[in-house]
Amino acid sequence: MLWKINKVNTSKTSDKALLKGIPTNIISGFLGVGKTSAVLSLLATKPKNERWAVLVNEFGEIGIDGQLLTGNSDNTQGVYVREVPGGCMCCAAGLPMQIALNQLLAKARPHRLLIEPTGLGHPKEVLEVLLAPHYRDVLDIQKTVTLLDPRKLKDPRYTNHDTFNQQIDIADVVVGNKQDLYGSSEKAQMIDYLDKRANKDLSILFTQQGKLDPSILKGPSHMAQQLSPVKSHAHTPKNQPNVNELPLPTRGVLAVENSGEGFKSLGWRFSPDKIFSKKLVFGWLSKLSVERLKAVLITDEGIFGYNLVDDTLTVTELDDCFESRMEIIALEVHQDWEQDILNCQIVTNQSIFPITSNKN
Repeated sequence: MLWKINKVNTSKTSDKALLKGIPTNIISGFLGVGKTSAVLSLLATKPKNERWAVLVNEFGEIGIDGQLLTGNSDNTQGVYVREVPGGCMCCAAGLPMQIALNQLLAKARPHRLLIEPTGLGHPKEVLEVLLAPHYRDVLDIQKTVTLLDPRKLKDPRYTNHDTFNQQIDIADVVVGNKQDLYGSSEKAQMIDYLDKRANKDLSILFTQQGKLDPSILKGPSHMAQQLSPVKSHAHTPKNQPNVNELPLPTRGVLAVENSGEGFKSLGWRFSPDKIFSKKLVFGWLSKLSVERLKAVLITDEGIFGYNLVDDTLTVTELDDCFESRMEIIALEVHQDWEQDILNCQIVTNQSIFPITSNKN
């Protein structure tokens, strides 16, 4: 399985007891706005005697966020994570999402559930799936939180994007993240933009590095009271196997592409015996210009998580991972990226085989 569980016995409730009224929040936001940082911030405030579950969705086919969320053992006791990679998790009438959610709920039996859709997903349809009759008594849909970078409001690629605006329309709380990178004029522009299209009860907050007070999660979702359960979805179901569950080929690298919502992704899984030079990786990534990059890599100096957005690269040391992974999202992908990252390996006596991509 591709998800890591830290088992903590925090309840004497029987595993056969019915799950009921689990507080559930959607944490939404466009590419690179800091959703994963916000989820980590919330997990850090979790009461020690509670179990929290996180269902995380990624646009790319290669699951990265699960390892980023569980890579620091200090903050993950009593936290259960399940990934739904490969685009909008509500596709195919919500089937991929429902399977992952059912498995997560059965395993974690959580006191709170956080759902992080991909920045290019459809939070309205995700919410409709959660309102299905079979979840009516199980889940208590509470406030939806949408993170926003006010600087993006100057770019029509964002303000004209349906998903960007849907994330705002569905929100109960909009958080202007990264406030250390903008000033009062951007704040005023964000407030004006929200005032023109958002519901009148919307709460507006500002923060940096995704730091959130958990109190904002509590309370009913206004949109949940207006929507009906989803019956169908316009997306075409994917019939190929989940690439995160496939065994790696003998050469130790598996590459896969995805596309949608005007963006493309290219991602890789690497066998654990491939060790990368931290110095070389940093040098290559620092020169890369893409919409988004996430990676968890085993290097000669330890295990590190990489996050590249708005030409800013952040590196975080992690405690653990089971294999190296990387995902790049861009308007156009380049096949030479694959050789670039392979060139960052520490040279060993093992042969380096040529790599071919498995395209969707």
